[in-house]
Amino acid sequence: MDELCVNAIRFLAADMIQEANSGHPGLPLGAAPMAYVLWDRHLKHNPRDPDWFDRDRFVLSAGHGSALLYALLHLYGYDLPLEELKRFRRWGIKTPGHPEAGLTPGVEVTTGPLGQGMGMAVGMAIAEAHLAAVFNRPGHRVIDHFTYVLASDGDLMEGVAAEACSLAGHLGLGKLIVLYDDNGISLAGTTNLTFTEDVLKRYDAYRWHTQAVQDGNDLDAIDAAIQRAKEVTDKPSIIAIRTVLGYGAPTKAGTYKAHGAPLGEEELAAAKEHLGWPSEPKFYVPEEARRHFQAALERGEKWETEWKERFQRYRAEYPELAAELQRRIRGELPAGWDQELPEFPPDEAGLATRKASGKVLQALAQKIPELVGGSADLNPSTVTELTGLGDFERPGEPPAGVQGRAGGAWDWSGRNIHFGVREHAMGAIANGIARHGGLIPFCGTFLVFSDYMRPPIRLAAMMDCNVVYVFTHDSIGIGQDGPTHQPVEQLTSLRTVPGLTVIRPCDANEAREAWIAALKGGGPTALVFTRQNLPVLDRTKYAPAEGLQRGGYVLWESTGDPQVILIGTGSEVQVALKAGELLAAEGVRVRVVSLPSWELFEAQPEDYRREVLPPGVPRVAVEAGVTLGWERYADAVVGVDRFGASAPGPEVLEKFGITPEHVAAVARELLARHSGPDGVG
Repeated sequence: MDELCVNAIRFLAADMIQEANSGHPGLPLGAAPMAYVLWDRHLKHNPRDPDWFDRDRFVLSAGHGSALLYALLHLYGYDLPLEELKRFRRWGIKTPGHPEAGLTPGVEVTTGPLGQGMGMAVGMAIAEAHLAAVFNRPGHRVIDHFTYVLASDGDLMEGVAAEACSLAGHLGLGKLIVLYDDNGISLAGTTNLTFTEDVLKRYDAYRWHTQAVQDGNDLDAIDAAIQRAKEVTDKPSIIAIRTVLGYGAPTKAGTYKAHGAPLGEEELAAAKEHLGWPSEPKFYVPEEARRHFQAALERGEKWETEWKERFQRYRAEYPELAAELQRRIRGELPAGWDQELPEFPPDEAGLATRKASGKVLQALAQKIPELVGGSADLNPSTVTELTGLGDFERPGEPPAGVQGRAGGAWDWSGRNIHFGVREHAMGAIANGIARHGGLIPFCGTFLVFSDYMRPPIRLAAMMDCNVVYVFTHDSIGIGQDGPTHQPVEQLTSLRTVPGLTVIRPCDANEAREAWIAALKGGGPTALVFTRQNLPVLDRTKYAPAEGLQRGGYVLWESTGDPQVILIGTGSEVQVALKAGELLAAEGVRVRVVSLPSWELFEAQPEDYRREVLPPGVPRVAVEAGVTLGWERYADAVVGVDRFGASAPGPEVLEKFGITPEHVAAVARELLARHSGPDGVG
């Protein structure tokens, strides 16, 4: 029966790929045995309720092997009919080329970019460990599940996996188990072209539990290795399982030719014959094998029913904890979470928006207990420490001499996650925490280093993950650190990501509103803050900061219908205001618009957008970054289309023309071009 089921998985996947004339048959043919053992003997899941909260999570980090995952989901009874498999990689189907979360029932995360699944799995394991520490009580384990990963050689080559696995070993995430498809082949050839390290010794050094299975078709050996890994509670586990890529294919097995292209009709038929499988019909599943797979439906319902019964007993003894957990599972924010947040009085000396953000974050953390996160070793600079709420660390007493603790517990109940200097892994881990559910992750670094985490930001947008990115040190205004640390292209780059909301507030009160917008939005949001102090605007003179919620608003205007509109974001709003005052003193009717978020502004009704930015009125935008993209809003742009320079911040801004005088001069030139012969616009 086991052999029958393994081959059913193999050739269902291979037929999908051949039918589509596109895909990656090598991994499904070689890794089907380990996947079968995991899903049939270990994975706790309920195909009829893919979102059951205490299920085990399965991450196919090697997302190019998606046909394997779709075969498993179909055979084990998920809502993925055979017709969907027959239309693999076609328009409008639930079986895309790489797995997409939210599209296919049972797909936990979107994978394909190698290594990302490893990072997200670490995030899922962190979420499970934290929620278990917060909610479980003696005799009541309502959070108790594993995170399993199927990873390829390519996954382990990627730096993001190294970063994430280093942290996972440090944290002792014992419920994370990686099945490493150790087949020695990558897309371009054998791995010994580039990848000759001793992988298990590297993972030993990461403080992982390591095992090797020499025969990827030895189901009992794989089963025993997974069982041993489950029994190791203080370390994550990796099992290197030696397989043959494209197993069964007579001429292509064990070669790179089996990796990324269909086998071809003749080779596939020969593989089926070699393994004793009928060549026709395609998509064949023996009835006895299908009955065996479908037993998962009964097992899954039993597991979930038992969990619900345990939860009822838990709720009877701990009603408040049970209600809190259910609220988090539903993804609802606590009542009043956005009330009584810090308000900042007018102050010309001002406050850096990163510091205002930190004050708001502290208040939000008291109201939203599921808010967890940290930075890439930059808490003092990004102001992202949750004071007194504990560090998420391997349980036990902290080693002597440890510094930088946020205070509170030193265990998995801590809400401060120390990611280390690992921006790429930080982004992927945050995605995994968000996809797990029950927590809202935030993570912080300097804006210029958002480049290091661009792949997970992109995936977060694809998956609509509720992740908040805190990006500080947002412009050339940081000064003497110089061009390596002065972002100029990053704002524009982030704005190009579909589904990502980017918000750059102009003062402390807009910073508060930015956090509110981020948490209300539910998807990924980049909050962009200054290192340097900015005046806190007098909101009796200027429009309320709540205007940020609409992405852009009229902050101030002189008198009458405007002759010119000045648009700013972040610190440059202050520049626009002073330029507006210069122009108004000359009799120019001027309007200043704060436009902290293009995405929120574009979501507003057209009437509102035209009211803020009426057509036909000349517009000047000012932002200390590249000017690309501003043509959608402005006729002229004062920006920075080159890398910065090392000097005190005010001097750098002046040298680059980010001054009220320069903005006013550009506005005058624009008005002159728009004026008629009599000088009247």
